[in-house]
Amino acid sequence: MRHDPAYRAITADEFLEIDFGTDKKFELHDGVIYMMTGGTHEHSWVQGNIFSWLKIRLRGSGCRPHGSDMAVKVSETDVRYPDVAIYCNQPSVEDLMGSKVLDNPTVIIEVLSQSTSTVDQGTKLDEYQALASVQTIAFVDPVNELCRTRERLVQGGWHDQMFSGERGIPIPTLGFTIPHEEIFARD
Repeated sequence: MRHDPAYRAITADEFLEIDFGTDKKFELHDGVIYMMTGGTHEHSWVQGNIFSWLKIRLRGSGCRPHGSDMAVKVSETDVRYPDVAIYCNQPSVEDLMGSKVLDNPTVIIEVLSQSTSTVDQGTKLDEYQALASVQTIAFVDPVNELCRTRERLVQGGWHDQMFSGERGIPIPTLGFTIPHEEIFARD
């Protein structure tokens, strides 16, 4: 569709103004709207575990976690909805009422599924790394109970901690690690 000369790519701002009038979710990539697939029970459970732990841990810190309803504008033609994103030094909750997008995420966490793993760890990883505010990007495999993190280095570049056992998600910028047992808790 993007290569059809009759199709005009839309901007991120235009995308964010669209009322899709549905419970389906969409993302924008290269000016083209894509419908997102639904998640699995494992995906939803792990996402909820991470968000709940972060919400309590970050209370009063000046940082707040948001789930996949809050957009991240990664470029003028790309809008993503990460599973969990942490934003620091944002305006007050009252000032953000009605906002569809927040600027400058510090941490982005994607819970992987078989259908999204390649895009999450490829295209989206590149987009998230291009955001100057992002310090940590994490990928969580809910089936194999593994975590991968990429941490921005002070001297430039990224340190990749590939998928490993019970390490959890280290977030040095914020001074803590989300424990493995909390990420994958079953009750």
